[in-house]
Amino acid sequence: MFERKLYREDMLRCALCYDAPCSRACSRLDPAGLLRSIWFDNEKGAASRLPDLNPCADCDAACEAACVRAGEVPIRSLITRLYDEVRPELEIAPPVNEDRLRTELCGIPIENPFFLSSSVVASTYDMCARAFEAGWAGVSFKTICSFDIHEASPRFSAISGDNGSIIGFKNIEQLSDHSVAENMEIFRRLKAKYPAKFILASIMGQNEQEWEELARACEENGADAVELNFSCPNMAEGGLGSDIGQVPELVERFTAAARRGTRIPILAKLTPNVASMSTAAIAALCGGADGVSAINTIKSVIGVSAHTYVSAPAVRGMSAFGGYSGSAVKPIALRFIAELGKNPNLKGMHISGMGGVDEWSDALEFILLGAGSIQVTTAVMQYGYRIIDDLKEGLNLYLAEKGFGSVREAQGLALDAVSETTDILERDTVVFPKFHRADCIGCGRCVVSCMDGGHQALRLGGDRKPVLDGTKCVGCHLCLLVCPAKAISPSPKRIARKK
Repeated sequence: MFERKLYREDMLRCALCYDAPCSRACSRLDPAGLLRSIWFDNEKGAASRLPDLNPCADCDAACEAACVRAGEVPIRSLITRLYDEVRPELEIAPPVNEDRLRTELCGIPIENPFFLSSSVVASTYDMCARAFEAGWAGVSFKTICSFDIHEASPRFSAISGDNGSIIGFKNIEQLSDHSVAENMEIFRRLKAKYPAKFILASIMGQNEQEWEELARACEENGADAVELNFSCPNMAEGGLGSDIGQVPELVERFTAAARRGTRIPILAKLTPNVASMSTAAIAALCGGADGVSAINTIKSVIGVSAHTYVSAPAVRGMSAFGGYSGSAVKPIALRFIAELGKNPNLKGMHISGMGGVDEWSDALEFILLGAGSIQVTTAVMQYGYRIIDDLKEGLNLYLAEKGFGSVREAQGLALDAVSETTDILERDTVVFPKFHRADCIGCGRCVVSCMDGGHQALRLGGDRKPVLDGTKCVGCHLCLLVCPAKAISPSPKRIARKK
């Protein structure tokens, strides 16, 4: 089985440049595209695009000299590793087309499952047009409303990882600041130029009449489906956004109002700021929805200043709860998607999944838990529309390797193996860690973690390699998770737990 060979940590100093100087300096390859593929877990896709002979073998590495961080990114070495370590293990020839990615949303064909989610990334004609040209199948347009929007400045903040990339992202942004008429004009222009692309019109009304009228207007001006925003956490007035999504009766009432205004499919976008999402999803189904979108952002507070005592983003000395997104929320999003996917009362409803999708493998997790389409915002805000290349290529190659003929064949395959409670789990055996001594760097991190956060089952030997005490090890695998050298893996053996 193929194991990943290259990671983001192998190229931490790469800035993922726009109009990258490394590619402009190379006449044989596109180094920037190959590096992005490594970054986005698509190293096999990168290796499959390489020519037969490695042009880096006799190269003076002009790409590295041209790099904005000259000498800090091992471009030639990374490409050589694609040749030496990844290419020999490719299982199949790369797919010649993207037919496997074709799927549908509520019966309407889409060219691939990838959408921009309702946010600033899909808020103007130009932005949507560029996304369509880049290869996105559709957009959930930034939420349309009839009330006046005045945004705060600044309105974004983030928590970053050791390499500077965003792990968690907070926004206090509201809805579209264009008029309904202006947005309808955008829909008409987009549909005229891109008839095969999917427009999912996100809307929010203040009462039943507005929900009905907005849904009708969107259909009349070219939208393929309507998404009801019952989940925005940033509304200035009470009784809107996530306040609605927390009350199933309101979800059903306003879904029914939108249904009176349109014949096209309706998706209810639900809030994660609840203990369970199924109740609201069933209410949306009863109101006439054809599917659900989940998750919207999570109410949050981040970055409280030790000097001003104000959290981020600070707006003239004040801040507010805001919506949290990005990689950090993916486990929460997957939990809700699994809940919806496993609910027999929701069988047949389309699930549009979102929340922390950076890579094709993230999208696959949503699909395996029942999502039929995938929406992305935070990763686009950080890396741009160009990430669609690796999203499509990585997923397409995976489907081909597994022998799947379509995205739908993979949909929901992980649902039977996940439970909402832990009482079904087998507890009679222990899976010991396996230590790969040749890869161990002797740092002792595993020993520290086991001693102070585990079960005191490890000590450091005279050669600075870990020594396991099998009488104390409970198989928790904390050591595996903290090892910086990835020199620990699960043992293939299961040991009977001592009574």
